[in-house]
Amino acid sequence: MPQTTSFHEDQDLASPLLRAVKTRGGEPQKLCIDDMLQRHCGEFGVWQLRHFVLTSLAWALEAFHTMVMIFADQEPAWTCVSSRGCSVSSTSVCGLDPGSWEWSGGPGSSTAAEWGLVCENKYKVGLVQALFFGGCMIGAGVFGHLSDSFLGRKGSLTVVCILNAVFGCLTALSPGFWAYALLRLLTGFSTGGVGLCAFVLATEPVGPTKRGVAGMSTFYFFSTGIALLSGIAYIFPSWRSLYIASSLPSVLFVILVIPFLSESPRWYLVRGKINEAMEVMRVIAKSNGKHLPDGVVLGLDEETNENSTDTESYKEELSTKQAISGSLIDVIRSPITRFRLFLAVVINFLCSVVYYGLSLNVVNLETNLYLSVLLNAVAEMPAYTLTAVLLDRFGRKPLAIGTLWFSGFFCLLGTLVKSNGIWKVVRMVCGVLGIFGMAGTYNLLFIYTTELFPTVVRNAALGCATQAAQMGAILAPFVVVLGKVLPFAVFGACGISGGILAFYLPETLNQPLYDTMTGMEDAEKALKE
Repeated sequence: MPQTTSFHEDQDLASPLLRAVKTRGGEPQKLCIDDMLQRHCGEFGVWQLRHFVLTSLAWALEAFHTMVMIFADQEPAWTCVSSRGCSVSSTSVCGLDPGSWEWSGGPGSSTAAEWGLVCENKYKVGLVQALFFGGCMIGAGVFGHLSDSFLGRKGSLTVVCILNAVFGCLTALSPGFWAYALLRLLTGFSTGGVGLCAFVLATEPVGPTKRGVAGMSTFYFFSTGIALLSGIAYIFPSWRSLYIASSLPSVLFVILVIPFLSESPRWYLVRGKINEAMEVMRVIAKSNGKHLPDGVVLGLDEETNENSTDTESYKEELSTKQAISGSLIDVIRSPITRFRLFLAVVINFLCSVVYYGLSLNVVNLETNLYLSVLLNAVAEMPAYTLTAVLLDRFGRKPLAIGTLWFSGFFCLLGTLVKSNGIWKVVRMVCGVLGIFGMAGTYNLLFIYTTELFPTVVRNAALGCATQAAQMGAILAPFVVVLGKVLPFAVFGACGISGGILAFYLPETLNQPLYDTMTGMEDAEKALKE
């Protein structure tokens, strides 16, 4: 018995080194990236963890540039300087005599104080917010396409961070309101590409069974960025100094972080740069303590079919390999991806209306602004944790439906609650639970949308869905002004409708990330047969 046991142990130890690599005519075996990660490199080892954390830091930068308007555009406190024409019992400066009051923090405390964005000019604050999200919508589409094409994931992330730093610092020098509005539009344009580029770059090198949890974890960095911003805003009370302080981290990210990031091997592969893709995979395997055999090479989905009769030598293929590219036109041309894109766009739009709308409608905690923002950032984190834990247990589709309906239910319940006495607290709880559910949905939709499309069009499709979300963000403030009850009804209808539409999406749990449109279409045909 001891000898037999020893023999088997020695055999098990030697088997990885002796395992034969299947070849075709003496040529290397082709594996898709997911198979290579699972068999030889590791799905989420030391390399992926370091790469994921460093890349996801960009989400904090997006939070800085997106939420800085909360502090920069606020209407600060004011005090009476004369008893004539000013009363401390007044709830607004509108109607008070000029010169009878002053801003507590001085005119440089916010844009509203410096340029008089109050009373009849208060709409300009909303206009700037709409312009920023409009810029995000345009930028998401532009950089989604560029990151799928010649610029790449890492290149696009570098560009948007540089632009964010430049536009953010220039915003602090705005001579007037319209220059400020233009620079916020430009900042939105660059900010729109930060999240989607960082998300795809962080998750594409992760194996299929670990990708869901990894993707869901990116939003912790966004919430952490919001929490940090509240501290930065407290330290820098002037809106001009705040814009500079919130923009400098983008410079540090470009200098200290991006040089240590690797381009996505999936992007290298679809661009025909097999040598570069293989080099990244070797580094991943070595960093994770794994060994990548010499007889294994990367191939696109359709090239890894064992029944392929292609006999072109591998060396010749390296020299003749053509880059494969795609665009939204290719997505729309395919019936499979066209329907998926329609659903992803509509669901992201509805989700954004509810998420931003509830944030604007319920975040008033009757405390100071810095604490309110901090509490809201912290409140979203349990939703991220819960969805991350349940993601691989129940799948993407059931969880998307459940979180959308959870949020929709409590929003509809909020329409039935009175707005006086203790019922105000009940309505606030309904709103908070609605945000809780929609925060989980918002997180889930990024990883779900990523898995619905192949590599050649993934960022383009994700950019399109992000554009739809930005349209929802633009619409949300206009829903809030409808009153106390009607916004809850609109948010509830959006949540329930989004859940119904999610029924028509396919489940992507433990499914491979396809590289090409052909690979996805062939796999769908095989499933139907």
